[in-house]
Amino acid sequence: MSLFELYFKLGLQHIADLKGYDHILFILTLCVVYSLKEWKRVLVLVTAFTIGHSLTLALATLDLVRVDGDLIEFLIPLTIFVTALANLFARKQNVTSRQHYLKYAMALFFGLIHGLGFSNYLRSLLGAERGLVLPLFSFNVGIEVGQIIIVIIIMLLTKVVVDLLRVQRREWHVLLSGAGLGISLVMMVERFPF
Repeated sequence: MSLFELYFKLGLQHIADLKGYDHILFILTLCVVYSLKEWKRVLVLVTAFTIGHSLTLALATLDLVRVDGDLIEFLIPLTIFVTALANLFARKQNVTSRQHYLKYAMALFFGLIHGLGFSNYLRSLLGAERGLVLPLFSFNVGIEVGQIIIVIIIMLLTKVVVDLLRVQRREWHVLLSGAGLGISLVMMVERFPF
């Protein structure tokens, strides 16, 4: 197995690991308010998140930025909480252009936080690895592919629930966003760093 394949698989496994469900929950709360027809908007959101986490993942892995791990572990569920809360307070069923741009900025900023969380894991994997660029790139590509798979699953599930099972779209948003809000609140209490 090549170095690229190794770190690609590790990135993919890291994002899809159900034990580390916080990143999956963030993607869920970020994307749940969109329909399958709005896949381009979702792609922009996921790209914003990727840009953010790629930047801090690289900076932290290369040891150019250091942030207390306990603080990051608290901030990650806070990003879920804020995203879910924004979903619950949205008055309209569809995301407006203004709301979408706000979500884009939030995804970019929250990606910075999640990248710091990814970096702790990647740094422990790298150990004495001599070249960091290829493992860092491969790991990040693995995370991105994993995120896209998660988004596809969420959007297909939403399509089935809303279109086939005839659940009101707003009720589906409220259900999943409320679940994200509750789970993230518990995680914040458990991870409170002070």
